[in-house]
Amino acid sequence: MTQRPLPIVAALVAVACAGAPAMRAEPAPVPDTARTAVLELAQAPAPRVPTTRADLAVTFAPVVRAAAPAVVNIYTRRVVRTAPPLLADPFFRRFFGLDPDGPFAPQERVQTSLGSGVIVDPSGVVVTNNHVIGEADEITVVLADRREFAARILGRDPRTDLAVLRIDPGRERLPTLAFRDSDEIEVGDIVLAIGNPFGVGQTVTQGIVSALARTGVGISDYKFFIQTDAAINPGNSGGALVTTDGRLVGINTAIFSRSGGSIGIGFAIPSNMVRRVVAGFTGGGLARPWLGLRADTVTAEMAQALGLARPSGAIVAEVAPGSPAARAGIRRGDVITAIDGRPVEDAEALRFRIATQPTRGSTQVTVLRGGRPTALTLPLEPPPEDPPRRATLLRGPHALAGAVVGNLSPALADELGLDLLERGVAVIEVREGSPAARVGLRPGDIILRIAGQEVGSVEAAQGALERRRPGPLRVAIRREGRVMEATLAG
Repeated sequence: MTQRPLPIVAALVAVACAGAPAMRAEPAPVPDTARTAVLELAQAPAPRVPTTRADLAVTFAPVVRAAAPAVVNIYTRRVVRTAPPLLADPFFRRFFGLDPDGPFAPQERVQTSLGSGVIVDPSGVVVTNNHVIGEADEITVVLADRREFAARILGRDPRTDLAVLRIDPGRERLPTLAFRDSDEIEVGDIVLAIGNPFGVGQTVTQGIVSALARTGVGISDYKFFIQTDAAINPGNSGGALVTTDGRLVGINTAIFSRSGGSIGIGFAIPSNMVRRVVAGFTGGGLARPWLGLRADTVTAEMAQALGLARPSGAIVAEVAPGSPAARAGIRRGDVITAIDGRPVEDAEALRFRIATQPTRGSTQVTVLRGGRPTALTLPLEPPPEDPPRRATLLRGPHALAGAVVGNLSPALADELGLDLLERGVAVIEVREGSPAARVGLRPGDIILRIAGQEVGSVEAAQGALERRRPGPLRVAIRREGRVMEATLAG
């Protein structure tokens, strides 16, 4: 799988300086502080010029020697069937006499892709990007010493774009990279990117941390990334971002690019999120705690109205009754500024901070209330399945047939990547080739009305379908915040 390039627009700004007529002016008196600074500068020792081979022998070789064996290449293989579009339409098949088993039959072809991964447990646990493995039928992990292992998937998390694999090295203990706390690093720290760009083989590039907590990058649901100028190219996806002490601080996942190659703007998933996902999939299942509130990023206008010194934090817009946030004492209008002592600059940072917490115990939340900081204790627990989802396959001669729907709860909303305060009837699955698939229904759609009737539960949706009149079906759904109404032919 190639590295996913992201679009970027660059502006070139030229500044011209025009000369002005010379004017005679008396020299201004030099303040004592400025005179002192000038004297100190003049007396400072000149920069030391390297004069020996030892002076020039600054190397990252020891770090690479220790870290590189834990970075692997990942190759995937998938068999897909392709056919002429007309063959999929029964009318055209009959009209033109096309034989689906004849020369126009679907043809099989093999799709291959490549990427990188990191061994994080000596028993053979490998973490990579979810988009690297995709829907692969076969996954092969190749170690730095060229040994190959078949891999199986322990878990995939499209929301973070992470996947966890396992290989079987027998009794051998494989080399690993230890995690480093990604909150410890600073802008300007030197980092190394290790991966398999363009399939040429393991490659190491060096750069610095260009920025932290990048939240304006639409790569995954959790928009909170380390930015680096270390060269990252297609094939580096899933590889390691390593600090100079040889520990894993991030998983390289995306780049900004015009051509698909590196232009010095790459993004890595912070190790604190990676560690949480790995622990979930190796410990029985990934679960994240929930707050039970809806929050927005504090804008400059909000900050001025609230009397804040600068626009920072996440302002609480709604709190669900009985939720962890409600029991912690969080109120509408509070501005959340920190979780467990870690700063919260915006709503995306709040989601990241909560997602990296365990689903047990408690954590400290700092809020501004009336301009004064208040510390609250938030209980940590997974989102509940209340009401029960009651997953139901819709059947019958109508356009929604073939859709599996369920009652929305915080747990189901989390699975579908929806707002955890959403309620109603959600589409969980759409059966291939069904009427629901043909009209374009998708998992995550929320059904609001059927035949003019509001539906707030699976039972209400089934009742509306049973009472409808024969013919086209009028439905309203909400998708990605937008409400769409349409009349669908069955």
